[in-house]
Amino acid sequence: MNKSTFKISKMDCPSEEQMIRMKLESFDQIKHLEFDLSCRKLDVFHYHDVKPIQEAIRQLNLNDQWIETIEATLSAKNNEIQQRKILWWVLGINFTFFVIEMATGWLSKSMGLVADSLDMLADSIVYGLSLFAVGTTLTRKKKVAKISGFFQMGLALLGFSEVLRRFISDSEVPLFQWMIIISFLALIGNVVSLWLISKAKSSEAHMQASAIFTSNDIIVNGGVILAGALVYWLESRWPDLIVGGIVFVVVMRGAVRILKIAK
Repeated sequence: MNKSTFKISKMDCPSEEQMIRMKLESFDQIKHLEFDLSCRKLDVFHYHDVKPIQEAIRQLNLNDQWIETIEATLSAKNNEIQQRKILWWVLGINFTFFVIEMATGWLSKSMGLVADSLDMLADSIVYGLSLFAVGTTLTRKKKVAKISGFFQMGLALLGFSEVLRRFISDSEVPLFQWMIIISFLALIGNVVSLWLISKAKSSEAHMQASAIFTSNDIIVNGGVILAGALVYWLESRWPDLIVGGIVFVVVMRGAVRILKIAK
């Protein structure tokens, strides 16, 4: 067996990893893929010539570079049952806080909480897809990805329209207490998720993707907490609307990437 190493400069998030995985899934000679998103590196374990694999990756226009091909043996896979269990926990935490933040966001008039809840839902969809699509056909994976991408895009557009409505109208100043308390609880949930993922000590792509999503969620949680503090200090709705708009941009960007995967 051979191991071919590629440097892929534009592979900086799980969406690009999924694009590559789907592109290469039809190659029978490929036995395993190992992604290192932090170093933008891909190791392909395969038989026969590397050139067809290299050409397939190049078609994605991710600024790839073939580094080397060496003889190698495929090490044992990580415990799949443990990884599935962790992903289910992370999915459960994200979906629970989606429900909590959506409810409290509308009650407290906070677009920051509503936006963060949709970001949690978007992550839940990605985790659910990873679990649901395991072992299924490439066509089915693409179909599920396309549905989730359009659904996520619809959520982002609805959120943008609500932000614009509140910008234009005389909307109330949100309840900053709820913004800070709920976002702090969500931050704790994401820290626990990141701890669970790190316990797996896995270099598998879907586990790395989960870690990146969760790290991004922690940053968003911090942004909503900061917005709540600014709402209190300035006695203004603007910090909440600005943070909400920024998070919806992130959700829309994720939807676009998912739809690219489904092509």
